[in-house]
Amino acid sequence: MISVIFYIIFYISLIEKNKIQNIISEYNDVKICVLGSHSALEIMDGAKDEKLKTIVICKKGREKTYERFSRIVDKMIILDKFEKILTQQIQKKLLDMNAVLIPHRALTAYLGYDNIENKIYIPIFGNRKLFKAEDRTIKKNQYYLLEKANIKHPKIFNEPKKIDRPSIVKVQEKKRSLERAFFMVNSYPDYKKQSQNKIIDNTIAKEDLDNASIEEIVVGTYMNFNYFSTPISKKVDFIGIERRLQTNLFDYNSYPAKQQIAMNIDLQNIEVGHTPATIRESLLEKVISMGDDFVDVVKKIYPPGIIGPFSLQSVITKDLEIFVYDVSLRVPGSPIISTTSPYTKYQYGKTFGVGRRIAMEIKDALKNNNLDKIVT
Repeated sequence: MISVIFYIIFYISLIEKNKIQNIISEYNDVKICVLGSHSALEIMDGAKDEKLKTIVICKKGREKTYERFSRIVDKMIILDKFEKILTQQIQKKLLDMNAVLIPHRALTAYLGYDNIENKIYIPIFGNRKLFKAEDRTIKKNQYYLLEKANIKHPKIFNEPKKIDRPSIVKVQEKKRSLERAFFMVNSYPDYKKQSQNKIIDNTIAKEDLDNASIEEIVVGTYMNFNYFSTPISKKVDFIGIERRLQTNLFDYNSYPAKQQIAMNIDLQNIEVGHTPATIRESLLEKVISMGDDFVDVVKKIYPPGIIGPFSLQSVITKDLEIFVYDVSLRVPGSPIISTTSPYTKYQYGKTFGVGRRIAMEIKDALKNNNLDKIVT
């Protein structure tokens, strides 16, 4: 029956919710499916904790990690490139296996928002029309959502000529689609000099620079606040906090200033790892309220709102103000939380991360026939 439904809908250009509901209604179980990159291990480990089967889609030549951690992999599909998941053959195969696709950064980066919204016929855990709000170039983007929720974010410079303070330029790397070639500037002349150098050395492309965002650098302590919300739970769980390890920023900043000046190297801010963190209890209410307010706003602008995990990547200033500098509207990639967060233990009596929280929600939805409420 799934095959019949698949062939009927495959050539229709737009995905409508009722078609996904029809597919889900034919599922007799669910397998957690994820692209083999970014946070796949975190997602599959959480699925296994809840006794759910897993599927990982690997790019040929990058399967060794998932072979090594085979305990959490039930089925591996190896493709020449991730984009082949869009083909009729692969999608039919996944539908026949009752796959639910879990979105993370690699999914949105390799496949793109349009393909996710209109060309993937596999049920996706989450609101597939919301992911594009991470893109700062669209009108109702993450800045728009933060402002509607009255959450502070760094000052945005829409024109480079207006740069009048230390700022960070967020631009896509030319060669690596997952990475952004952040660079710091102090003024418009500084911006022109640095951007031109990066174009010449092939780090960035001019057309990507035209779409870059330029934000004031807010001085403070960086913390990423991770949450979880769905239409079923009707509450916002605070999952935990982590910080990112970035090269070549960490641990370059541990050198004395004299040595840093002598080195004269460009910083790239490429994320390579995570460390756990907690926040003083007197600030916790502010963090929890921030998540609640954001969920309420997104529900109105991108119905049915946030389904699953999201992250408000923030800076806390010396005045204890919180500024959100980036928003993740899918699995944020914070595996360290699964064994270090006290906040899930406070709420649920056990420590776990985003991967297991997704599996818990899917398992509960299967038990109560609510799966259609958490997939699109």
